Amino acid sequence: MMVTADSVTGWLGMVGLEQGAVTIARDAIDAGDCGLREIEHEGYVWRLFVEPVVALPELVIVGAGHIARSLCRMAALLGFKVVVLDDRPEFACNSWFPDATSVRVVDFNDAFRGVRVGTFSYIVLVTRGHKYDYDCILQLLRREARPAYLGMIGSRRRVRATFEALVRDGVAAEQLAGVRAPIGLDIGAETPEEIALSIAAEIVAVRRGGSGRALSQEERVLARIEAKSRTDKGEE
Repeated sequence: MMVTADSVTGWLGMVGLEQGAVTIARDAIDAGDCGLREIEHEGYVWRLFVEPVVALPELVIVGAGHIARSLCRMAALLGFKVVVLDDRPEFACNSWFPDATSVRVVDFNDAFRGVRVGTFSYIVLVTRGHKYDYDCILQLLRREARPAYLGMIGSRRRVRATFEALVRDGVAAEQLAGVRAPIGLDIGAETPEEIALSIAAEIVAVRRGGSGRALSQEERVLARIEAKSRTDKGEE
């Protein structure tokens, strides 16, 4: 039986069993894991093998500068299909982005023509000017489908100028709240490679549900050892 978010093809021969299987299948799609599941039905325990088939996550990098080159390499290592978009043919070329699935020369006024956008999409704006950031964000916010991640590089001044222009032109603040800008995690990045790393880390955190905090702060191993030691001494 093949199950999608809104359809079912085939069946397992029993209505009650099928209903439980559909629920299990859709839970597996959301979780992205496969394996054996059990259903109790009419006094029997049925074992079903569930295998979700999901699209690879796709990173769309808008802008083809030095940060984009480093980010493309990292994203490919992390299992992303990478699409690079730029309006300059001398930058948007396969020789600059050998790890990309697709490199396209586009007009920033219609940058996402032919680009699928959905929950599998992660979009990074690293263009050379806030005018292009404005155009791209406006195009994405006008689409019905939204990406899992939308981030824009830039200084506080550049981000502010872009957001102010969008608000003046009728974009609701609630919509802009979903745009991560400035982009990336705070790791003190300075070089293009370090900036790409901070962006990649934030994308992985969004994809996997991570907090972005240092694991040492999360676990606080030494503090737990000291607390246990104090408790043990108190019990003595």
